[in-house]
Amino acid sequence: MSRGFEQREFETRLNAAQTLMQEAGLGALLLTTEPDVRYFTGYLTRFWESPSRPWFLIVPASGKPVAVIPSIGAALMSQTWIEDIRTWRAPDPLDDGVSLLTNTLNALTRGAVGTPMGYESHLRMPLGDWKRVQAGLHGDACEDAGIMARLRGVKSSAEIAKIENACGIAARAFARVPEIAAEGVPLSQVFRDFQRLCLEEGADWVPYLAGASEQGGYGDVISPASDRPLSAGDVLMLDTGLVHDGYFCDYDRNFAVGPPTEHIAAAHARLIYAIDEAADVARAGTTAAQLFHAMDRIVTGGQGGSDAGRLGHGLGMQLTEGLSITPQDHTVLEPGMVITLEPGIETGPGKMLVHEENIVITDGAPRFLSPRAPATMVQL
Repeated sequence: MSRGFEQREFETRLNAAQTLMQEAGLGALLLTTEPDVRYFTGYLTRFWESPSRPWFLIVPASGKPVAVIPSIGAALMSQTWIEDIRTWRAPDPLDDGVSLLTNTLNALTRGAVGTPMGYESHLRMPLGDWKRVQAGLHGDACEDAGIMARLRGVKSSAEIAKIENACGIAARAFARVPEIAAEGVPLSQVFRDFQRLCLEEGADWVPYLAGASEQGGYGDVISPASDRPLSAGDVLMLDTGLVHDGYFCDYDRNFAVGPPTEHIAAAHARLIYAIDEAADVARAGTTAAQLFHAMDRIVTGGQGGSDAGRLGHGLGMQLTEGLSITPQDHTVLEPGMVITLEPGIETGPGKMLVHEENIVITDGAPRFLSPRAPATMVQL
């Protein structure tokens, strides 16, 4: 699979954004976060790990986006389709791009400047600098009318292909878990080796790996790995969010260390059944809440879920993005949405199993991007 996207992909995204901007009466979008900037530019770098420098992209009501970025990023940005790249020497604690950004916005538009302010958004610049930008604008600064969330919520076929490729890489790594995990191997070593397998199979990096190995299920699904050796009767869970070409997969697999008990085997099979039930109703027009209830009926008998809060979420350039599968989220599913199905089931006091798959909503039945796990738990 080729890296990046053809220019027409970005042109399509820009045209869609500018149509929505016109409907909302916005003169420009101001974007400050890595996925939002990358959505319109293809600008992919790990340099965002450093919080020292702010980065800005302006999407005007007409014409191509304009990058206002630290000079250290100019060479890479010039390899994208963006032509207007304005830079300053950063970091500059006295004027870290503020005057350049304000002047550029004022030159491009006299209308309202929208920036994401809703669920999951954040402003990746100092609040003091943001106040200075607002004070210097000729127009108002306001919320982006949910434009970025709407655009990123529905993936193009090219984006879906990248997510599916990431899922395939993880699948190959999961298939090799018997090479690295067995009774007596410390969980921390399994974590390190699994990340190595992901990289060997084609991942660019593995920013997220969670899991556990405990008797009768596990107590949580987000703790770092301990040095405790795997023991007979453990359930080993590995949950990976690896990245390939800027897009995540996010799904897990459960393994039995030695023969699983009948209770654990039945709980695992019930999770697979919950996935089946969700897939049966995951159609365009269904809501995220309806998916929740389809799975919750199987795993809790319809009691409303657990303290984990949700049974899945959106997926794409971020590990979690967009909708949440909760009783309160009434987002209507559309073709092109990529989501996770993630039911969990209690196996005892303070113990549970969780299973996760990645799907894309289509005009008919959903398509699984992660190769589906069998109802029978793999034994190590």
